[in-house]
Amino acid sequence: MSAKVQRLYQVLLAPQISEKATFLGDKFNQVIFRVAPDATKPEIKAAVEMLFSTPDRKIQVVGVQVANVRGKTKRFGRIEGKRQGWKKAFVRLAADQEISFAEGVEV
Repeated sequence: MSAKVQRLYQVLLAPQISEKATFLGDKFNQVIFRVAPDATKPEIKAAVEMLFSTPDRKIQVVGVQVANVRGKTKRFGRIEGKRQGWKKAFVRLAADQEISFAEGVEV
């Protein structure tokens, strides 16, 4: 495996599943991911297209927006600490496409 492909496997860390993420998915056809702090927009686009495409279905990313989330300040008794910051990516898919994280799960 080439170094570029290995890097793309390390870019996406996890999907961000929340009420806001579901709303954005329904309204704007966007999916939210936690990404590596040093990830760039072209890397995120390439990683999503590579990881979620199948031989019979090609995923096409229309746009990527990135936000840096600052860690919250928290108190632990008398001691004040800070959570680590992270980076989040809003990935917009083509109009007729979707990514499902719960394939094969019956409710």
